[in-house]
Amino acid sequence: MSNPQRIFGTDGVRGTANIEPVTAETALKLGRAAAHVFKTLSSHARGLGRHKIVIGKDTRLSGYMLENALSSGILSMGVDVIFIGPLPTPGVAYVTRSLRADAGIVITASHNPYDDNGIKFFRADGYKLDDAVEARIEELVFSGAINHIRPVASEIGKALRVDDAIGRYIEYAKASFPKRMNLEGLRIVVDCAHGATYKTTPSVLRELGAEVIVYGNQPDGTNINKDCGAMHPGHLCRRVLEHRAQLGLAHDGDGDRVLLCDEQGSLADGDDILAICGLEWLHRGALPERTVVCTVMSNAGLDAALAAAGGRTVRTPVGDKHVIEEMLRGGYTLGGEQSGHLIFREFATTGDGLVAALQVLSIMKEKDALLSQLRLCWTRFPQKLVNVRVQEKVPFERLDGFTALLAEAETAVGAEGGRVFVRYSGTEPKARVLVEARSEEVVEVWCERLAALIRTQIGA
Repeated sequence: MSNPQRIFGTDGVRGTANIEPVTAETALKLGRAAAHVFKTLSSHARGLGRHKIVIGKDTRLSGYMLENALSSGILSMGVDVIFIGPLPTPGVAYVTRSLRADAGIVITASHNPYDDNGIKFFRADGYKLDDAVEARIEELVFSGAINHIRPVASEIGKALRVDDAIGRYIEYAKASFPKRMNLEGLRIVVDCAHGATYKTTPSVLRELGAEVIVYGNQPDGTNINKDCGAMHPGHLCRRVLEHRAQLGLAHDGDGDRVLLCDEQGSLADGDDILAICGLEWLHRGALPERTVVCTVMSNAGLDAALAAAGGRTVRTPVGDKHVIEEMLRGGYTLGGEQSGHLIFREFATTGDGLVAALQVLSIMKEKDALLSQLRLCWTRFPQKLVNVRVQEKVPFERLDGFTALLAEAETAVGAEGGRVFVRYSGTEPKARVLVEARSEEVVEVWCERLAALIRTQIGA
């Protein structure tokens, strides 16, 4: 019987480093289980020789511990390991493909503080694992079904380090920028969050001709995401004004997201990037199915802007994994989240903050326009999000009067081209009420009425 325990969340395994499930012991078991699963998915390795798995990481202190534990488990199953060191998550996905590996692993907790860490897997093609493969790995971690598999002598795996992984990723990222263009004449401020992009993003922008001023590029293992980067973008906006730059960009710790700042010091999020790129690609006739994929948290103004241009949005649950799955299902090439996870599937298989920034920069150069001007292509609807702490997560339809009130709210807000979205947090005891409409007054009224009903009946 398989153990019903779960260690995979919405984006791999994540938690406080050295506390279950992010321990050396569990990492070793994950390494063994993953090696077995990827080895059995195909009887022949994708490249020459034995099956091999790439391991990359961000700049957290605990990365050393998990890297060694994972590799020990993989090697013990007769699968080789390729270490590539600190590299952005999209870089690990790309190098996995580039080296013809059977899988890739990135050790990161993304935007979390340094004392957290996590383990994410990529398939041989650079996409994240589907649920069935994750479930199989999980089952093997707990069931002990592969404990007896012990290759010996020359059948044990070997490890090697690839020193040019950063160079490979830099060339890949540059290839997403039009060859006929350069970034000469632009001054760009970059905040790398003391994370995995501390070498790559500044190098790419400089090699394309920009003047680059860098912050957050001195990782010490404990300062990743600390008062900097995409989680604290106010620092970036101040520096853009201070240096009179034309653009600023901030990454999170593993570089799979980006937020931009225009020359006026105003922040641009993932919705801005989706609107700018989506509308430009629509105009060029280069947007498959005239569709942009976004999540339920994206602003309703994005739908309105695309619809007015003859396009549309498809919405998914929160999480870039869901966005990518929908993109693959529908053959779409542009998708992302308000938080700055942007997937340009023409170039990447996962969210890539650097590639996303380069796409906006290419439009700036093509149109000879600043970001503040490009952002005028759409109008953000007034939006309000209220978090209500709850005693228990009772299905909303069981709350007295909620269904009727929600229907009334949807009618009123819908008349203004807006929407209402109510859900429970997946990680906290909170109900989230989101209301958008063209009128700020309508947003305020209905958000507060819905939140008040929830608070009165199940509020903590």
